[in-house]
Amino acid sequence: MRTPPDTERDPVTDERHGEPIVDPYRWLEADDEAVAEWGADQNAYTDEILDAERRESLRPRLERLAERATYHLPKSRGGRYVQLIEAPDADQPRLTVREGRDDEPRTLVDPAELGAEVSVNWFVPSPGGDRLVYGLMEGGTEEYDLRVLDVESGEVIDRLDDVGRCNEFAVAWAGGGSGGEAGTDGGGAGGGDGAGEKDADGFYYLSTGSADDGALLEKELRYRELGGEDRFVTDGIPPERWPGVRVDRESGLVLVALGELGSNANLYALDDDELVPVVVDVDATFRPLIHEGRVYLLTDHEAPRYRLLGIDAGDFADADGPDDFETVVPEGEDVLLDVAPAGDGFALHRIREAASVVTVHDGHGAKRHELSLPDHVGIARDGFDGSPDDAELFFSIGGFDRPTGIAYADVGPGAGPNDWAVRQEPELPAELDPRGDLELTVERIRVDSTDGATVPVYVVHRADLEPDGDAPTVLTGYGGFRIPRLPGFAPYALPFLADGGVYALACLRGGLEFGEEWHEAGSREHKHHVFEDFEAAAAALIDRGYTNADRLAGWGGSNGGLLVGAALTRRPDLFGAIVCAVPLLDMLRFHEFLLGRTWTPEYGSPDDPEAFAWLREYSPYHNVAERDYPATLFWTSAGDTRVHPAHARKMAALVQAETIGDAPICFRSYDETGHGVGTPTWLEVDQQVDQWTFVYEALDVEPS
Repeated sequence: MRTPPDTERDPVTDERHGEPIVDPYRWLEADDEAVAEWGADQNAYTDEILDAERRESLRPRLERLAERATYHLPKSRGGRYVQLIEAPDADQPRLTVREGRDDEPRTLVDPAELGAEVSVNWFVPSPGGDRLVYGLMEGGTEEYDLRVLDVESGEVIDRLDDVGRCNEFAVAWAGGGSGGEAGTDGGGAGGGDGAGEKDADGFYYLSTGSADDGALLEKELRYRELGGEDRFVTDGIPPERWPGVRVDRESGLVLVALGELGSNANLYALDDDELVPVVVDVDATFRPLIHEGRVYLLTDHEAPRYRLLGIDAGDFADADGPDDFETVVPEGEDVLLDVAPAGDGFALHRIREAASVVTVHDGHGAKRHELSLPDHVGIARDGFDGSPDDAELFFSIGGFDRPTGIAYADVGPGAGPNDWAVRQEPELPAELDPRGDLELTVERIRVDSTDGATVPVYVVHRADLEPDGDAPTVLTGYGGFRIPRLPGFAPYALPFLADGGVYALACLRGGLEFGEEWHEAGSREHKHHVFEDFEAAAAALIDRGYTNADRLAGWGGSNGGLLVGAALTRRPDLFGAIVCAVPLLDMLRFHEFLLGRTWTPEYGSPDDPEAFAWLREYSPYHNVAERDYPATLFWTSAGDTRVHPAHARKMAALVQAETIGDAPICFRSYDETGHGVGTPTWLEVDQQVDQWTFVYEALDVEPS
């Protein structure tokens, strides 16, 4: 029997709130030569486990699925459409522009020409569409250089290197128009109505320290005048919060939202480089949109399923909290998830029974119509936007049985429910295409969990499959940070489905599928509900005759890696395999690494005695015991600047030492990528081949 390499124990004991906490593998938190050698030995062992005939059968099928076009959400400014598009034979998406909706795209930036590990992951066009800022990243670190393009010529007209963990939400062009110098008046933005001859000539952006110097949470808001002054605006940003910036083209208002990750936001007006509080210290979430001279706030303040508030942009700075805003769209049965500009009005992405719904409204909130979307579809996170200039909406839509594509909707006063269509979607091999030869069935079952909760679980399988209690099954979920898990396309699961597998997604508490109360029921001291929901879903798949414990795999990443890590230690008897990707697992030290401190609003801080008690109760690393564990693959990435690789390293070593069974406990580390953003296609294929080979071997799945 193949056995994993031995890992040296070097226990460190911490005294935490009167309890001694022993950490036998603290040395694996380092990024030194000894840890690198340990990782190489572990990778070699995992290579032995994955050296199987099934691997050679799976690889060509997964490679063919990777040879598909990927279309990211476009942005329309000044009549141009800017979009990231990855060609079927490319490893990264190209930044493109179309002069009209139906024109052929013209490449602005091809990262393949800039380096093997370079990617472009986001961009922000100027109000007039003549210029754009984009983020350039290397090696998946999510630390960026900024470039400014002249869209017409494709030339780089300005550049900023090493700005750190910036993103599109923290970049905002100053107001355009014909009057005033951008970035020089009291609000830091030029006047005008955005319709004049002059486009914006400066932008706000976030600058942070780097992961290498341990300064990711040191943040500054800065202003860049193109080709000129780069000035400091403010560093009054708490470590736990991240800024979002919005600028009103008409009034010059600069709105700054300082939000916790996935949590509430304080709102400020920027006046003479000072943050003037407008909505602060309110225990609620506020997500702003500026459109047509109005500030809209999507909020759960006094509305757990969210409502939309509004105020004239010129009155925003003088407002004294949310009570000074009018209700534009009241709370209803659906959860209001996102708002997008759409001509003279706006559109809302709603969640209804754990699926996506879109409604179109005029500027006063009156509903015009609801789009006629199919059942069981989902709109991707940050996959919902519209044109501030034209009556047009774009959204990234997919389902378990339909590839993710880009839909365009006409949403003016004369449009109706059917005035939308998917205009960009990938081609797939016919035998693995749900629109072709692979006919799938999608059903949504309801599972009873603890405290009276009913959890939706999507179950997908081949239409001709009659589950007999022995179908290999993958169950996944997330359950945290107000992130809803809606129906979506999982392309690399298609061979598994074609081979008679069942794929299930549980919509767990901690997300936002049913509003803020659903989130709160799965966060902080209630986090155990998320694990109970997942276990209830697993038990239901067994009880309803889909599968059995030997042929059921739990699969999750990041916060979902914490989920399956908890499943591993709480109910190892429920699973035949676990795939635990880029996970949090040491919940008593997570806040001491990288971005961990920003997650304490969701989990609680181990420095707080009360929070320590509930974290200690479920922390996977601290609940490993000598017992029989199912086959488990822990994997991480060397360039991950979100979740430190030490979580996966330490947990793998501990489970390897404590398991008394024969099932393999594997660890895999990848170079040339991070938490997932910017992973090149060739490496994505390698990761998928590893994971699916592991599942096929553990669940004894025969490839067709």
